[in-house]
Amino acid sequence: MEQNLNEMLRLRREKLAALQEAGKDPFVITKYDQTHHSADIKADYDALEGQTVSVAGRMMFKRVMGKASFCNIQDLKGNIQAYVARDSIGEESYAAFKKYDVGDIIGVKGEVFKTKTGEISVHASEVTLLSKSLQILPEKYHGLTDTDTRYRQRYTDLIMNAEVKETFVKRSKIIASIRRFLDGRGFMEVETPMLVQNAGGAAARPFETHFNALDEDLKLRISLELYLKRLIVGGLERVYEIGRVFRNEGLDTRHNPEFTLMELYQAYTDYHGMMDLTEAMYRHVAEEVNGTPVITYGEHTIDLGKPFARATMVDLVKQYANVDWNEVEDTAAAREIADKLHVEYEDRHEKGDILSLIFEEYVEEHLIQPTFVMDHPIEISPLTKKKPEDPAYVERFELFINGWEMANAYSELNDPIDQRERFKAQEALLAKGDEEANTTDEDFLNALEIGMPPTGGIGYGIDRLVMILTNSPAIRDVLLFPTMKSLDK
Repeated sequence: MEQNLNEMLRLRREKLAALQEAGKDPFVITKYDQTHHSADIKADYDALEGQTVSVAGRMMFKRVMGKASFCNIQDLKGNIQAYVARDSIGEESYAAFKKYDVGDIIGVKGEVFKTKTGEISVHASEVTLLSKSLQILPEKYHGLTDTDTRYRQRYTDLIMNAEVKETFVKRSKIIASIRRFLDGRGFMEVETPMLVQNAGGAAARPFETHFNALDEDLKLRISLELYLKRLIVGGLERVYEIGRVFRNEGLDTRHNPEFTLMELYQAYTDYHGMMDLTEAMYRHVAEEVNGTPVITYGEHTIDLGKPFARATMVDLVKQYANVDWNEVEDTAAAREIADKLHVEYEDRHEKGDILSLIFEEYVEEHLIQPTFVMDHPIEISPLTKKKPEDPAYVERFELFINGWEMANAYSELNDPIDQRERFKAQEALLAKGDEEANTTDEDFLNALEIGMPPTGGIGYGIDRLVMILTNSPAIRDVLLFPTMKSLDK
């Protein structure tokens, strides 16, 4: 088998050498006048029948039948058949065409017609070799199914698996839809630094790097939050960013160390306003991209068209873990309950941390339909405004769909004195070994001292949203180039 493959590769290189010797090197061609895509020709056949078009793409199939042949050309939008006859393109061109290989990129100019079997095709008058493929595509009927190869060679995956291309076309549409939604509501798209001195705004370990020009260690951002809030201080009122963030964490079906985050901040509103905005945004994107707010993910049918449920974390823990957290007096009592429920915790975890751990263990899996989980404990929310009536909790929600956290939002903390104390608490956790704790950001505190209005903020991962809207089982399926271990390791 390996010998046959090597022979096929050798033959392709010989064909290229022969073309170059004859002064017909395809790699010197710089452009081709592509007038139509395959899907457009099929959609507009009534108007295009008998008209001359030029299509271009990768030849995925070729059948030579003496003086006439058929081939299939795959482009961005699909594929179309071309009928190539010696009498139509000339003897010399036809002889050259017969030597083309599956995988070559060609241009075909000709008239649109239907074959006797009713297939819309292009009757070629010219065929141009635009690029010679020197590798062998996977065999047509078995395709490319090995997931490791698919992720490492996404270019081949996109060629061989139409549904993969559709996923990434849809991903682009999702991001464009989010932008249209926010731009239509007066939000301004901005860009903030990726290389930062203080990687704050989330509970995550950062990647570290060194900037040679300044001889200074820097970090890759783990969030967009602290810079966007600075812009609210500056009076921009409604800002958002869609950008890459980097978290030094493990790989699994829902986590990749670099991913795309959308964060927005709106002055003069709170987390209730953010719930309304999030619900409207998710519904808008689903309807615009999928044509319906009802989506299927795995075995579940999820309806984004109905009002999203809203419940506090305490109420949900009472419902699913049968624990009334309002009756839990202190950390010691919380640990006793965790022990009974077989929920693991660390020495540094306080009462509120343990509530969150019980929620993760007992509640999350039940939240299939869209649910806003409100009022988180202060211990896990260092950047969030306290609830005035109960300062042990904060005005924060997470949106859950399919048992996954999909979005995180706050009534943003704008009290610089309180924020400094929260940073001190985070520094204490860092000293105890919590590598995900935040560190004090003096410039951000200075911005808060200048004065930030009451503000609501939302952050969510684009990748999980794309997973939900494309019924993709793993985050790697919606990342064009997911992080992979090097083959030489």
